[in-house]
Order: sequence, then structure tokens, then C-alpha cells
Amino acid sequence: MRRRQKRLLQAAGLILLTIVFVPNVGLWSLYKEKQLESPAEVVQGLPIKPRHDTFFIEDGLKKKDWHDHEAIRAAAERTGLGEQGKPVPLSDEDQADQAYRENGFNIYASNKISLNRSLPDIRHPNCKKKLYLEKLPNTTVIIPFHNEGWSSLLRTVHSVFNRSPPELIAEIILVDDFSDREYLKKSLEEYMAQFPKVRIMRTKKREGLIRTRLLGASMAKAEVITFLDSHCEANVNWLPPLLDRIAQNRKTIVCPMIDVIDHDHFGYETQAGDAMRGAFDWEMYYKRIPIPVELRKSDPSDPFDSPVMAGGLFAVEKKWFWELGGYDTGLEIWGGEQYEISFKVWMCGGRMEDIPCSRVGHIYRKYVPYKIPGGFGLPRNLKRVAEVWMDGYAEYLYQRRPEYRHISAGDLVAQKELRKSLNCKSFKWFMTEVAWDLPQYYPPVEPPASAWGEIHNVGIGLCVDSKHGASGSQLKLDVCIKDGADAAWSHEQVLTLGWREDIRPGDPLHTRKCCFDAVSQNSPVTLFDCHGMRGNQLWKYKKDKTLYHPASNSCMDCSATDKNIFMNICNPSSPTQQWIFENINATVLEKINMKNL
Repeated sequence: MRRRQKRLLQAAGLILLTIVFVPNVGLWSLYKEKQLESPAEVVQGLPIKPRHDTFFIEDGLKKKDWHDHEAIRAAAERTGLGEQGKPVPLSDEDQADQAYRENGFNIYASNKISLNRSLPDIRHPNCKKKLYLEKLPNTTVIIPFHNEGWSSLLRTVHSVFNRSPPELIAEIILVDDFSDREYLKKSLEEYMAQFPKVRIMRTKKREGLIRTRLLGASMAKAEVITFLDSHCEANVNWLPPLLDRIAQNRKTIVCPMIDVIDHDHFGYETQAGDAMRGAFDWEMYYKRIPIPVELRKSDPSDPFDSPVMAGGLFAVEKKWFWELGGYDTGLEIWGGEQYEISFKVWMCGGRMEDIPCSRVGHIYRKYVPYKIPGGFGLPRNLKRVAEVWMDGYAEYLYQRRPEYRHISAGDLVAQKELRKSLNCKSFKWFMTEVAWDLPQYYPPVEPPASAWGEIHNVGIGLCVDSKHGASGSQLKLDVCIKDGADAAWSHEQVLTLGWREDIRPGDPLHTRKCCFDAVSQNSPVTLFDCHGMRGNQLWKYKKDKTLYHPASNSCMDCSATDKNIFMNICNPSSPTQQWIFENINATVLEKINMKNL
């Protein structure tokens, strides 16, 4: 009897299971097919969800929204000095030299701003709805410092904690490179005691930025190490986009977009041009170049390849960092290390990306406020990088910096053996496959200039003189004095109209990094840092001897009374608008002018 009842119950169960499950098999199949048809469409079409929500993507991995929406709402309501990244109003006293002397930025302004100040969310709108892997590696954030300002250092730490998911921060290591300011000793330790995840390490002598970073990396606990400078502010949801790319490819080094915190008033804004590729010229100055059309994504918020990093802010899987040999320990203090790590990762089997949805503000100092023991090691560092990684391309550096040929780079055996053991590709491969767009802006062999030497004004009989002025200084007319044995040291009258169609102080092989710049009609002509993007620095030397400025649709003019040089409505018959270069390459000039017709 019991056996019969058991069989009846089993039969009833099967019938019930069939009724419930079978009709839904088709629905499950349809759902699964829909998910696989257009996973990107499904994910990107989602509204912003609370951060705990998770979603399945095409490869079966879970993704989630990592935004802390409650914190974002609270930050949006903050008001006060510097909040929302607004500039701090400054008095004349606040802007005195003393404000900058110790830190290279205005510490008075920094001290007026909350350590927890809010920042504007200037990411691309698509970033707000992006999802990242639910399971991300955690990170050790390494912040080296030497005699950093109190408020700027603390604000860096606060911003990391305030805008990072706590489970993704394993620890923050502050590495003190032999600071001698009292507030960075016991006071700093007492303050940081409130943060269990903060460790302070101290060097026993001045080591420099490179070796200080290495010290921090050697003590890191987490799977990923993230390097920041000691005067930064991490922005909204900055960390998950970095870790997500590393989780998908452990051999990817990732860099946040670096925004500018003004060294005077601490206003927060993007860099000019915003998303651009890291590059260099052949004197090894760091440059930024536009993303070529071939590499532009349909979604501007997606990561993009970058040949070279800016240097101070990036994340890398710890194991991969050490497989690459970390930093070359033969590099002194700072400078050149961004090229070494960039060339190395690309040439030795990895890749490097900039991540538009990760943004970190950085204070670019007005000047370096401290002395460097043993002198400045940049030339030696650059030669060391060139000799190990750049192969025959190092010659282009030496042609521009012949003094580097005679500098000792130190023992390179270990670094060259590392390159060999990693089976790294050639620098020609790097230039062909990774930085293929760089020569368009910074060619290894400099194309000939179209005109150079003194620029003589027909109407007044004087020459343009930049007087060795810095960026922002105004150009003037002066008595024509050729540079040479009899030239006064205060004059700078040799100028070059180069292939970029900008005008720079210096002869064609040795120009400065300042360019003639003008804003509009009637504005003065000034020197400004060369940006290579034409615009306000584009000049056309015409057959009628005028220097035409397309951006303002005006011509360079001058005044006999005050010797000022300024822009004016073009009048080719006016002698004060006629300029004669000492040397002209007519073939090059004609070719450039014809190309732009």
C-alpha cells in the first residue's frame, strides 16, 4: 500500500513539473538568445542602478554598477571655498611669493579648501552608465612624497578613500623620501592613525621619486599597484575602470585621464584637448597628440591605446610589474622613467591604455621647490633609456642633444639582459605598430625650415626681438643685432619659421619651445608654450612680405613709437606690415603655401 502511494506521488510530481517547466523552456531560450544578440545594447541601455546590482554579460561574467550614488548626491550639495572644483578667490597677500616658495603651488589656497572637497564630474556622459566586472582585484595605492604640503597630501589620501569602493582599496602606502618638515613626522603618523589601511614608510636617505616608488611597490600586499603623486585628487568612480581593464588583461598598464588643478587658485579643469595620446619629441620632452581617426572609438568614453604615459599616475598588476623588472634602479631621482616603463610594456608583450572614465586631478607645480642632491639626473636617465630601448633611434636624440653622447649612462648589462630574456621587440616595431602617428607631429628627421634669421621690418627698420623671454612675454622691436661675437646677451633675434608653420626663437636646429602667439585683431604678439596644434600659433609668410595669422584673419604689425608688435587688419601696402626674413628657402616656402591652398 505504501509503495503504491509513493508511486502515485512520484507520478503527480512528474506531471506538475511538466506543467510548470516545459512551457518556460521556450521563454528561457528566447531570453538567452536575446542576451546573446546584442549584449552591448542591453548593457548600455540600462539606467543607473544602485551599486549592488549585477548583470550577466556575453562571456558569462557578472558586471555591476560601481558608482556610490549616495556619496555622489551628497557631494553635489556641498558648498564652500573650492567646492565643486571652483577656484578659490585670492587676495594679493594670498598670491605673494611666500605662498609658493615651499611647495611650488599656492599653499594658502590649498589650506582654505576642505580636505574632502567635492569635484565636478567632467567625465563623458556615457561613463555614468558603464558597468564593470563584479569581481575586481583590489589595489595598493602608492603615494611617494618629499616635503609635500600638509593639506595637499592629506587631500590626496581623503580623495582616494572618499571616491573608491572600500573593498577595492587594500591599503595606501605613503612613502616618505627623507622629508625634513616636522609636520610630516609624528603629526602625520598621528593623523593617519585614523585610517587603518594607511601605512607610512620612510627612506633613510634621499632616494628620489623612482626608487621611492620601487620601495613602495616592494611592500605592496594587493594584486594591483596604483601609483599616484602626492598632490592629486581622485574623481568620481575613478578606480573600477582601471581595475576592470587589468582584470581582463593582466599585461595592460592603465592610466587615468589627468586633469589640471591650478597651482594658483586650485580650480579643477580638463587639460587642453582632453583625451589625447601620450607621445614625445626627439629631445624626449613629453607631448600629447590627437587620437588619429583610425583609432577613434564610436564611444568616446572607451579606453584607447597610448604609446607613452605622462609618468606619475598609473595602475599595473604587481606580478607583471616585477616581470618587467620594475623600474630600472639605475635611473636617478626622476625623469625618463615614464619612457622606460612605456617602451618596455609595449615592446615586451604588454600594452598601455588611457581610460577616459577614470579621472584624477593633479597640481602641476609652478616650479620644483626643493634642491636635488647630486644634481639633476635627467640627461643621464634619458641616455640610459635610449641606449637600452631605442636602438638606432637613439641617434635622433643625440643629433638634437650632442652633449648626451659624452655622458656616462652607467652599467647597462643587467637592463640589456632583461630585454633579451623578455624577448622584447625592436624600437622600430614600436614606432611602426604603436607610435606610428608620432612622426606626423615630431618627425625623427626635422624637415627644413622655410625661413629663419632676423625678421626685419621694412617700415621702421628694426628687428623682432624676443629677448629670451619666457612664455607670456610680449615681443618687441629693437635695433638689429646679429647673434654672434658682438651680439648683446640680452637680445634674441634669430627666429625660425619651421615646417609646422609656427615661429620660434632660435636657429632651425636649436629652437626653443616657445612660439609666436596671437589671440585676435589688435592683440599683442606674445611668446607662448608651443603646442603644435596650429590655431593661434599658425603663421603664413606671403609673397607680399606680410605675416598672416589665419586664426584672427589679421596680419602682424608694429608701432614706431612704443616698438610694440601687434595684430591688425591686413594691409599689404603698409610698410609696417612688411617683414623680411634674413634667410628664405623659397622651394620649401612655396611648397607649404601651395599645400594649404
